[in-house]
Amino acid sequence: MATIKDVALKAEVSVTTVSHVVNDTRHVSPKVRERVELAIRELGYVPNAMARSLKSNTTSTLGMLIPNSSNPYFAEIVRIVEDRCFGAGYTLVLCNTDDEPHRQSVYLKVLAERRIDGLIVVSTGDDDSLVKQLHGLRVPTVLVDREIADPACDLVETAHMQGGLLAVRHLLSLGHKRIACIGGPVGVMPSEQRIEGWRMALAETGATPDIANADSLLWRGGFTSQGGYEAMHAILRTEEKPSAVFVCNDLMAIGALRAAHESGVHVPDELSIVGFDDIELSAYTSPPLTTVAQPKERIGALAVDMLLERVGGKRRDARKVVLQPELRVRASTARHASFRETAAPSSSSSSAASSAAAATPSTETRKSRTP
Repeated sequence: MATIKDVALKAEVSVTTVSHVVNDTRHVSPKVRERVELAIRELGYVPNAMARSLKSNTTSTLGMLIPNSSNPYFAEIVRIVEDRCFGAGYTLVLCNTDDEPHRQSVYLKVLAERRIDGLIVVSTGDDDSLVKQLHGLRVPTVLVDREIADPACDLVETAHMQGGLLAVRHLLSLGHKRIACIGGPVGVMPSEQRIEGWRMALAETGATPDIANADSLLWRGGFTSQGGYEAMHAILRTEEKPSAVFVCNDLMAIGALRAAHESGVHVPDELSIVGFDDIELSAYTSPPLTTVAQPKERIGALAVDMLLERVGGKRRDARKVVLQPELRVRASTARHASFRETAAPSSSSSSAASSAAAATPSTETRKSRTP
């Protein structure tokens, strides 16, 4: 591999001149610059980024930890973050912890060795250990989606409990009373907050007969499609089945839809399902999934912008931003059967209406339908 000395010899200049050309730190005459650049191309010389970072005390590199790269929600966030970093002149080093605290610990050490300028973290449990490691890393850090007890970190997240309230209030408005919930892993804050929203919505109306024992309607799916699939099969085996299910992420909801289909349960006529996240795939399920949308574009952009503020020394105090979710109503939810029966006209009134319509001239019928 060619070195800076090899380039200097070939271009017949000093090492310092080559350095000035590479780093653009001082004026070099066009003729000399052309000679140096030609030597670089012919020798295939690649500047040592680590050595340059030692001099400048910056690497123009940011790190990011996510708990599961196979989850489309995190993949969509990463895409937004990477685009934002690239536009700002930074490269992104991505590490997938696979929901393992030990792997998270190892990757934090690797990122520290790479002398990253800043870090974006979606935590993987073991928060006490993570706080200690982040303090040891000593770089600006933004937490996304999952809050930990570290006052020095910035935070960008969705109001998860409010999202749970939106989902369940929607189901209640459709006349559903017995509403089950498929939550994520125990102890993961976004899941616990969404479950709390489910509990609060039920408590607001007293819709469920056994509110005091609402957890009898709570199942766990581990935030995976397989977990949602298994949880829904278990729900459909219960003696007193719910008429609706709030699922705490879209991946589990996709698994739940398949389980309902396999069990011969028609969604939404017999069972309404609401997910959470609004991943791109949720609009293409059968039926399309009603879900709580997280503002992913804003989450990713804010995470990078807040981090670069700290990296650039524009702000020192930690900042916390909580964004509001929105409900995306699609075809996986419908009125409860009792509501549909109440809304339907009686057979006698239907017959009378039909007779009246038959006795009315067609021109008048058209007029009556015109706004």
